[in-house]
Amino acid sequence: MTALDLLDNLDDSAGPVLLNSEQTQVLFGSGSARRLGELARELKGQRVLLVTDQGLARAGHEQHAVESLKAAGLQVTVFDEVHHDPTTADVDRGLKVAQQADIDLIVGLGGGSSMDCAKGINFLLTNGGRMEDYWGVGKASKSMLPLIAIPTTAGTGSEAQSFALIANSKTHMKMACGDKKAAARIAILDPELTLSMPPSVCAATGIDAISHAIEAHVTSARTVLSQRFSRRAWQLLSLAFPAVICEEQPGNTDETTLLTDAGAMLLGAHFAGAAIENSMLGATHALVNPLSAHFGLTHGVAIAVMLPTVIRFNAETASDLYGELAADAGLCSATDPQAGAILADRISELARLVDLPTNLAACGVDRTMLAIMANEAAAQWTAKFNPRPVDATILQELYECAM
Repeated sequence: MTALDLLDNLDDSAGPVLLNSEQTQVLFGSGSARRLGELARELKGQRVLLVTDQGLARAGHEQHAVESLKAAGLQVTVFDEVHHDPTTADVDRGLKVAQQADIDLIVGLGGGSSMDCAKGINFLLTNGGRMEDYWGVGKASKSMLPLIAIPTTAGTGSEAQSFALIANSKTHMKMACGDKKAAARIAILDPELTLSMPPSVCAATGIDAISHAIEAHVTSARTVLSQRFSRRAWQLLSLAFPAVICEEQPGNTDETTLLTDAGAMLLGAHFAGAAIENSMLGATHALVNPLSAHFGLTHGVAIAVMLPTVIRFNAETASDLYGELAADAGLCSATDPQAGAILADRISELARLVDLPTNLAACGVDRTMLAIMANEAAAQWTAKFNPRPVDATILQELYECAM
């Protein structure tokens, strides 16, 4: 079964399903993470670097991964010092560990931070230099080590992408470093791993995944393929997100239902990541990065604030595309002239449902910084793919609207 087949036949699959995409094999299903050691051995790995974070160590996921790899006869070195929104410093520390262990395979276990850091280590270990050398697309000249990506959050979809998002440790501005050689060979999507997420992480990562589906659907670089992925992602996420949040409340303990909805979230986030890989993102993500750099806002929190504002702005030229998404979620007809506003209102409603802020003032953003951030946002690569052209002046106005 291919990834595209799965888009149309989700209900026909029972148990772990192995998919083949252009770059990445995807194993989806409850309990699929237990096959990590077997899959790593199939990739001819002998000395494995496991890249993760302390939260995953405390949750027990790190130990389970190590046990699976060792049971397959592999040597394992752990680098679990990845921080949220990884920087060049995180990558440099991981690189030293990888070099000392002479590793030949990498496993990224965690949220987008761990998977992106694993890709960053792979860039430098195999091609040398600094992360700044790979800012952009296709700048790696040498082959890279095999990578297995295992998301434990339903958010970034990094396991479906060939980009590593790494922040400069001095400026805190994020660099998108992409190369097809950096894509994971195997992605393991096990919804059981996402059940340990704290509610706040579930909320922020879920909103991020939703933003990927919506933005990828309307970018100027969109394709027929990317839109198939983005619409299916939105259909899954728009239903599963409020369900998962409700199920996490005390007394809602039906584990079978929770696993089903967690699986829909995880697969939706993966499809949204695949959509990004084929269409890029837009102004929302350009606006969000300076907010994280200057005010330390969690990525998903900043997304929750900015996405509705950008949707309303883009609706002037992308109303029909937003109409498709609104209709998919049963919000209105696809031809409703107010579809963009209706969709934006729904995103704000979802943010309130999980107690995320809906304006920048509530996030402590200083209005005097808006012009500086607007100039930085205009320099972000994703700004170039927004369906309605933006510049620093317009981006500052969008910040103002979100205050």
